[in-house]
Amino acid sequence: MASNDWFEKDFYAVLGVSKDVSDADLKKTYRKLARQYHPDSNPGDAAAEKRFKEISEAYSVLSDKEHRAEYDQMRAMGAGARFQSGGGGGFEDVFGGMFGQGGRPGRGGQPNFEDVLGGMFGGGGFGRGGFRAPSKGRDLAASTTLDFVTAVTGDTVKLQASGGVPLSVRIPAGVADGQKIRLRGKGEASIDGGESGDLILTVTVRPHPVFERDGLNLRVDVPVTFVEAALGATIEVPTLGGDPVKLKVAPGTPSGRVLRVKGRGIATKDATGDLLASVQVAVPSHLSDRAREAVEALAAALPAENPRADLIDRAR
Repeated sequence: MASNDWFEKDFYAVLGVSKDVSDADLKKTYRKLARQYHPDSNPGDAAAEKRFKEISEAYSVLSDKEHRAEYDQMRAMGAGARFQSGGGGGFEDVFGGMFGQGGRPGRGGQPNFEDVLGGMFGGGGFGRGGFRAPSKGRDLAASTTLDFVTAVTGDTVKLQASGGVPLSVRIPAGVADGQKIRLRGKGEASIDGGESGDLILTVTVRPHPVFERDGLNLRVDVPVTFVEAALGATIEVPTLGGDPVKLKVAPGTPSGRVLRVKGRGIATKDATGDLLASVQVAVPSHLSDRAREAVEALAAALPAENPRADLIDRAR
């Protein structure tokens, strides 16, 4: 803030508090006003944004005990005091007595302006860079639970931010369970008019009854009959949010074989995954007498072999 502001602005009036307000009541009042006039709560409202900056500026001074004491002392000297580069009634007239002499204090062992008032501006005085830069607001943490489809396709969801202010958040396509999303400027407001903090959002994704995620790929178990697996067939496989696709099962396909459907997985701005269909041969739990006879006839017609022989040999 400009030096004149310490004289011209009544920070107590800006916040609507008395000069003997306690630290607790000061903080409570500031938080209430900051929530009311925060730019996120008043999008496009220039007056609200200006009011928010005034509130933050006032609180940054009054919330610091040393700054507040110096502010009270300077205001007590007279609201008409000014810093001036020349002419009468300037810096020397107002502060000359503080150094035991008239005029501006020199370098010969006498305290200078920065020594006396440096603490008011974070120790920076009037050196290069001017006054202390506004501080960034604190980051806040939040969490949300999404259904599987929303996490895959992306959507705009509403969150309840601190202070009861609703917040619209864009969830990017392909967000994963446990992933953290940083939302710039959606955290706590700065106490001195600086940049707001960020909101760190942790996402939990509900499981899907059919699909599982594997990176950008989607996995699905597809049951086929023994006949389809043995003789081959064309089957339908579900897709996420779309019509089923047809896949060809080759004759003699074993249970567990994975059939790939290109480009039907998770699509992000950088890449798109595939749909991985794992064939599961369904064995009937009940057979009629006729069916049993047919299976027994098939068994008699097939060559005698032990499909586990190689497994046992490799395990030795």
